[in-house]
Parts: sequence; C-alpha cells; structure tokens
Amino acid sequence: MHLNLHLLRVFMHVAELGSFSRAAERLAITQPAVSKAVTELEHQLDLALLERTRSSLRGRRQWQLTEHGQALLEHARGIFALERAALDDLQARLDCQRGHLHLGASSTIAGYWLTDVMTTFCATYPDAQLSLASANTEEICQALLDCRLDLALVEGQVNDPRIATRHWCDEPLKLVCPADWQVNEDSLNQHRWLWREPGSGTRSWMERHLQDAGIIPKASLEIGNNEGIARAVAAGLGLSILPLKVCEELLTLGRLQVLDMSWSRNLHRPLFLLQLKQRPLSPLAAQFRQLLVP
Repeated sequence: MHLNLHLLRVFMHVAELGSFSRAAERLAITQPAVSKAVTELEHQLDLALLERTRSSLRGRRQWQLTEHGQALLEHARGIFALERAALDDLQARLDCQRGHLHLGASSTIAGYWLTDVMTTFCATYPDAQLSLASANTEEICQALLDCRLDLALVEGQVNDPRIATRHWCDEPLKLVCPADWQVNEDSLNQHRWLWREPGSGTRSWMERHLQDAGIIPKASLEIGNNEGIARAVAAGLGLSILPLKVCEELLTLGRLQVLDMSWSRNLHRPLFLLQLKQRPLSPLAAQFRQLLVP
C-alpha cells in the first residue's frame, strides 16, 4: 500500500473544511481536481473515505466521513503537524535561531584569539549552541576531515587537497629566555630549547625557523601547550619562541625577557581558517565565518 501525501493533503482539507469547493479555494486548485484527488486516494487505499448521501431538503448531494475516513483524518493531522514542525525547525536553523556550531582551533588560537568573536556570536545568536575543541593542528585537521567540526582555525600550514585554507591573520612571536639569563647569538646552540609535541603547527614552524637560522639545539624538551612552555622558560629550563599573547603577562611581570637577535626581530606566523571543500557551511557556520573574515 502506498500513501500519496499530495492526495492526503487534499483529503484533509476537504474533511476539515467540510466542503469540496472551500478545499479547492484553500488549495488554489479547481473543484473537479479536488474530487478527483479524493476519489483517487480511495482507489489507492481500497477504502471508502467519504459516505455520499442525498439531502432530502434541497436535493443537494451531501457526504460524511466513514469510519476509515475519520481514522485517516487523524493520521493526516499528525503527519502534517510533523511537517509543520519540521519546517519551523528548519526555518529557525536558516535564521540561526537554532542549531549547534562545532568549532576547532589549535590551543593558542582557542585560548587567546577567539574569545571576542565567540562573545559577539553568542550575543547575536543566543539560542544557538556553540562548542570549541582545542588540539594541535594535526588533530584539528583530522577532526575536520571526519566532519566532527564545521570550521577550524590553526597556525600550521595545511596541504590536504580536501581542505580549503584561507589566511585569517598574522600572529607576532618572540624569542624568549629567563629574565636573568645572558644569551648572545653565538650561544643559542648551547641552550636547551622548549617546544611543542610533533603534530603541532607551532612545533613545525619553530623547527623550520631554527634550521633557517642555523641553530641546532644542544637539548630539547617537549611540553604539550604553550602556556606550560612559557612557565618552564620563566623557571629557567631553556629558550623558546612563543606567541606574544602567551608570554605577554610573564614579560610584564619581569620573569621573561625578549632576545633581540638578527633573525628574530620581526617573527610572525600566519593563522588559517579551514573548512572542507565539498561540505557546504551551515547557516551558523557561515555567520561565524563572516564575523572572522568580514
């Protein structure tokens, strides 16, 4: 058995309005088309939905719902109520009044760059849900490829052909050491260097720039986040290159100092906005991207 929803809609209007002509007017079709639709529905279901009688007063044809017709009317009301609910929900999502936006960002961006944008977004779309996942660049890219994220922001260069990469902004970095150390350019190789774990965009960027500067660290220490590295440097464990936003407070407190080397005076790295090429953005994701890149 097959239930044609167009025919069912016509039948519901006839049953609720009590008139073929009023149903035709409501649906903007002809009255013969309404009669044909109801008859065709009865044939498809092999059930009589309307019981036709003749009025003894005016000789005008009358009808009433059969038991089967009454049961089908209740089902029709439920079906089209669900349709209205679905349309209302989808319209709310189009209007960004509902939905869940999943963002991902490398740790420095998540901790220091997105607060203002997320505050504006939440104030503009208070009924939307927002979540932010923080991990290194490699892990964030994999989550994006797995469709667990709608948008991502990272500091590492991404070369996967499935991911669309857009320059977002540039982040200043500083070569830092403990405040009481005496370090010159010739002694950089003799110190321990602190950096992130493999897979981190910060780690890749730092390795590349140290190599370009001809620096081969005597020893190194991996720490899983930039805040931990900043505190370790302040405690005297070694040198590092850190985003200015991460080490700014320790510099102000006099626990770190910036080393002014010939190759480190204008260090900066690009930050990138990522999305899957073949995955259309949701309305919420499109609005968040507009806030990031007006």
